[in-house]
Amino acid sequence: MPRNNLLLKSLRGEPIERYPVWLMRQAGRYMPEYIAIRNRVSNFLELCKDVNLATEVSLLPLKLLGVDAIIIFSDILVPLESLGVKVEFFEGDGPRLFWNGKPEDLKKYNPEDNAYVYEVIKKVKSYQDEVPVIGFAGAPFTLFSYLIEGGTSKDFRKTKLFMWERPKDFKRIMDILTETIAIYLKEQIKAGADVIQIFDSWVNHLSYEDYNEYVYPYVNYLLSTLKEFSDTPLIYFFRGSAAFIDIAMDYPVDALSVDWSVDIPELYNFYDKALQGNLEPNVLYASKDTIKEKTEALLKRIPVKTRYIFNLGHGLSPDMKFEKVKFLVDTVKNFPVP
Repeated sequence: MPRNNLLLKSLRGEPIERYPVWLMRQAGRYMPEYIAIRNRVSNFLELCKDVNLATEVSLLPLKLLGVDAIIIFSDILVPLESLGVKVEFFEGDGPRLFWNGKPEDLKKYNPEDNAYVYEVIKKVKSYQDEVPVIGFAGAPFTLFSYLIEGGTSKDFRKTKLFMWERPKDFKRIMDILTETIAIYLKEQIKAGADVIQIFDSWVNHLSYEDYNEYVYPYVNYLLSTLKEFSDTPLIYFFRGSAAFIDIAMDYPVDALSVDWSVDIPELYNFYDKALQGNLEPNVLYASKDTIKEKTEALLKRIPVKTRYIFNLGHGLSPDMKFEKVKFLVDTVKNFPVP
């Protein structure tokens, strides 16, 4: 058990003296220390696969920000390489994925292909016992969208046309991805991850009906499978949260991580598990006075004394100022549970 177990206690609904805080993309390019480490390798993927450097990066937010959890440094796309997909990252232009587009040619996932991820978890835990370690993966639909688009997209048109017009191939790929993620996350749990977060970053582009039909069954199966395997707490993050919140409340998770489209205080009237979020990340471009005002306004409205984790509604951006991120974390840590 980590010495600072605020995150685990809050997820379990146990008494806490203050709300835990960690941030998505908390180790990244807004940190000069990260840039120095990144410059020691030729590309982003190489950094993810270098266990020593990925461990060093993972630990930066604990050392520099004083957050209440470490999320391991990696990327949601790395399991796809084991399926025979070529993944490349280009500075300033995001990822590019290359495969022949034939579902039948996707290889069977081999968890050993991602052994470096599990080693990072073990090494982070061996270097510190202060805070919990969070493992993670992309959700099936989000990984599917990367496969079909070949990277990111403004409207995800190719993804939608594929799932509407090629239902058999859609199901085949989603079944493969769901099983892959389940195996991958089980290995992270076996390596010692204290919490697992699943990222559904692109579902905000779907209609309510499409989310219910094309996302919910696979996420629900994945989460149920992980719950049967272990009692490790699970967090599900999804953008466009307000549109699908009534569906997501049915998931077998310990916490929902929501974006700023959801009024978290109001949601506690209907949801009896933990919630995570959901300050609008652009607040960090404002003055410190505004950051403090917006952060405390959210915290003052939280109607529970536990079952809440402070986070942003999405991840930190590379051009944010480190001192403002640190100020945000300190503001949360100095706010006692009422």
